[in-house]
Amino acid sequence: MIITRRKRALRGALVAAAVTAALATTAGTAFASGDPAEAEAAAATEQQAQDVRSPEPRAAGAAGADAAAPVETPSFAMTAVHKQNFRLYHYYPDRAGGFDPRYDVGVSFEGFADSINVDNDKDGYSDGTWSVYKDGRLTYSYIDDDLKYHSKQVGTSWNIYTTVLSPGSLGGAQEADLIGLDKAGVLWGYLAYPDGSLTPRVRIGGGWGQYTQLAGQGDLTGDGKADIVARDTSGVLWLYKGTGDYKAPFAPRTRIGAGWNVYDRLLSVGDLDADGRSDLIARKPNGDLYRYSGTGDAQAVYQQPVKIGWGFQIYNLL
Repeated sequence: MIITRRKRALRGALVAAAVTAALATTAGTAFASGDPAEAEAAAATEQQAQDVRSPEPRAAGAAGADAAAPVETPSFAMTAVHKQNFRLYHYYPDRAGGFDPRYDVGVSFEGFADSINVDNDKDGYSDGTWSVYKDGRLTYSYIDDDLKYHSKQVGTSWNIYTTVLSPGSLGGAQEADLIGLDKAGVLWGYLAYPDGSLTPRVRIGGGWGQYTQLAGQGDLTGDGKADIVARDTSGVLWLYKGTGDYKAPFAPRTRIGAGWNVYDRLLSVGDLDADGRSDLIARKPNGDLYRYSGTGDAQAVYQQPVKIGWGFQIYNLL
């Protein structure tokens, strides 16, 4: 495992050099194209390049792991879309439980509904993105090691869903999968192929319309399976543990706590504080942003909240 991680880090270093040279000579041709998905992919690649070049090692998620290698618990950028001008920004984790200053991706996100990052090679970085358009199209995009941009349309009519997210692998395969909550309150699961294509959907269950927020990106309970949390209309937060069975991917819910209606947005970008555990981000209507660090314990899923920012009411956080 350590050898594999070192190979990934070496490959990342080579990509870093290539990205730096490419951006220097093309002056951001990905951004000039005006394609938000392409611009996002280019921005994520450059951020990974900078991360690999950084002398500060990322914390390892497992005891005894190589501290200089990338962690396996993914850590993604938080996507922020300005509510008035639709300009797209990324907030990259700073490895200390918060975010670096915002990164202006340089494009408008007006035609898009959501952006969903995945880490299919388990090196801790985003390597693919599903983009949901407001007209219902779903695309999958990535930039390969030769800095070539790839994008394909995966499906249509995805605007039937009020929420689309990827908690990780639902059935134990390498690739992260998708779930979608429709307007009737039915939750559906899609298994993913390496190229971002999806299997026909499988019905997970009904009654999910009682929830106003769904979130999750990674393992919350320490068993290696992808979990999610759901907030109901009364403000109670519930844990749905992953089972590893794609036909019934979540165990019966367990109560985390009440009072979560003080927040207008709950989301996860994976591991925000570099301890190898998936965390939760919560925003209050006044724009204050909080981190709930994951514990890896199903009995006490999150630590006490820590304020990590303010002024985020100007965005739609994805």
